[in-house]
Amino acid sequence: MYQVTKLHYHRQSKLLDITFDDDLHASMSAEFLRTHSPSAEVQGHSPEQTQLVLNKQNVTIVTIEPVGHYAVRLCFDDGHNSGLFSWQYLRKLCNNREQLWQQYQDKVAAHLQSKDSVPIKFVP
Repeated sequence: MYQVTKLHYHRQSKLLDITFDDDLHASMSAEFLRTHSPSAEVQGHSPEQTQLVLNKQNVTIVTIEPVGHYAVRLCFDDGHNSGLFSWQYLRKLCNNREQLWQQYQDKVAAHLQSKDSVPIKFVP
């Protein structure tokens, strides 16, 4: 199992740099991390319960709290701080971020399209 050796958050660009012990280096946006939080609030307790987290384009990471030698808790400025980002989960996000981001964008587009198709009822 890979270990994270360095985490560095850039407040201006809102990017978290992650370096693993095998020298894999990746940068992930605060928005991506917030919308892919491992918390039950976002992931639910099964794949069917996954929640679509919207409007997090401007979210920032306020603090990064180490949890033992296996994870961090990311505290976001919207108050979200549940869910532990284990090294294993961060590695999964790093390895699959383009696919995960595209799936997220597709879900957002489908959500917005379904919102627009709801008929409006005018009451006289």
